[in-house]
Amino acid sequence: MNMTLSLTPLISLIAGILILVMPRLLNFIVAIYLIVIGLIGLFGGR
Repeated sequence: MNMTLSLTPLISLIAGILILVMPRLLNFIVAIYLIVIGLIGLFGGR
């Protein structure tokens, strides 16, 4: 059984939970998420 865990869905899940718990963090979480996705896109995830 080969289980691989992708980084993007994990980050999305954590961000979603944090937004539900603390809605004021929405802008901060979205900004960090976009920066991380942009860096992964520029430099390659693998």
